[in-house]
Amino acid sequence: MTPPGTEEARSLLLRGARLVGGDGSPTDVLVESGEVSSIARGITPGRGAEVVELDGRWLAPGLWDSHVHMDQWALARRRLDLSGAASAAQAASLVGERLRVDPPAAGETLVGYGFQDALWPDAPTRGVLDPVSGDVPVVLVSNDLHAAWLDSAALARYGHAGHETGLLREQAAFDVSVRVSAVDDDLLDGWVADAAAAAASRGVVGVVDLEMSYSLDRWVRRVEGGARSLRIAAGVYPADLHRVVDRGLRTGDPIEGTDGLVTMGPFKIITDGSLNTRTAWCHDPYPAVGGEPAHRGVAAYTTHELVDWLRRASSAGLVPAVHAIGDAANAMALDAFEQVGCGGGIEHAQLVDAADVERFSRLGVVASMQPEHAMDDRDVADLLWAGRTDRAFALETLLAAGVALRLGSDAPVAPLDPWVTMAAAVSRSRDGREPWHPEQRIVASAALAASTGGRSAVTTGSVADLVVAEADPLSVDDETMRSMPVSATLLGGRLTHGTLD
Repeated sequence: MTPPGTEEARSLLLRGARLVGGDGSPTDVLVESGEVSSIARGITPGRGAEVVELDGRWLAPGLWDSHVHMDQWALARRRLDLSGAASAAQAASLVGERLRVDPPAAGETLVGYGFQDALWPDAPTRGVLDPVSGDVPVVLVSNDLHAAWLDSAALARYGHAGHETGLLREQAAFDVSVRVSAVDDDLLDGWVADAAAAAASRGVVGVVDLEMSYSLDRWVRRVEGGARSLRIAAGVYPADLHRVVDRGLRTGDPIEGTDGLVTMGPFKIITDGSLNTRTAWCHDPYPAVGGEPAHRGVAAYTTHELVDWLRRASSAGLVPAVHAIGDAANAMALDAFEQVGCGGGIEHAQLVDAADVERFSRLGVVASMQPEHAMDDRDVADLLWAGRTDRAFALETLLAAGVALRLGSDAPVAPLDPWVTMAAAVSRSRDGREPWHPEQRIVASAALAASTGGRSAVTTGSVADLVVAEADPLSVDDETMRSMPVSATLLGGRLTHGTLD
């Protein structure tokens, strides 16, 4: 098969493919000019066509991740991993070990990622970090990106000297995260290229990149520099909305200089916080834990303000994508969609009031969800949303109501791997645990359609964005789904990953 990075063959015959969702019998698939031109048994390839024997492997539409922070994912892959820390003391121990064996260069900051403190028996404070970090600035970013834990040296460096605890949340945490993420363009571009290649090796053909800083120019530079393994729909946030409007860009428009690989994505706006940091905005208060009084979370906007932003974006041709995790935030987002009368989606939709499910469907609002978060957060949700978890991450309830689902990872919050995402949606289980609210499982065919931009099967006339898998994703168990071997990934008929001869 044509090696990765070369232009697509004039024509390509995939012989002996079994189509996911089909009857299981082998057939041939002819790709011409970047599209699937014919599906039939016994196709005779034209002169000069490349023939690849699939030998009964399974062919499906290429996979999409509908919610990624691509720069943050590339950075997190190189940061100190704190995901296994079960306490503040254990996280500090990991910091101390890294400083002993691989300290940052003089004057640089040690950055870690992935801690979840909601269930820790001790609190993350600068007093826990200072004894192991000394005068080295240490910034530890939470798994959900909504908190940052700093030692005293880092607090002084990033403008928070004297902060009582060292645990920053929401905007203060975002500001610090942006500063520690500022690396040389060439270096970051290389890391992003590595992350994109890793995604292609898992069958991914495209992502919706919701990086919080303005990214269109970065993606033009990357594509011009040879980064051609993924399609990118690049979102924009309120701070940069004017830049996109001034350029006359609408959601779906191709970005000049990228050969159609980069398109204008949605308008992203964040209305509340997250579950783990207890800032997701809810109708009911969180329990008083960790010395905090009971509260309902944080609303970043009033309904009037949100309506104004959605009206500005949608009138310019940008489809809104509203971050809403708590049930009060979801209700407000739906109120705003209804008042503006525009389409769009809600990102996360982790806790939805039963009365709002019908509104999702009636208004045509897409639920863009991350099923692996349910596996990460099930114990936290049982504590902080006690009595409400039957409607948390309610995939089946929304699907049964006719709501369009799009699945993603929110990488780096969960791995950029749609097989992991689909496995969580289908099984509601991980690591051998009993399924969590199994009534909210969805069938594999629905999970696949929600992970391929709505394409449920390979069809004639469709773009040749394809994945070749070693097993049928509609019939495998959870463990196999999570680790699904991918033999090849094609983007417009061009190989971006392959292990086939």
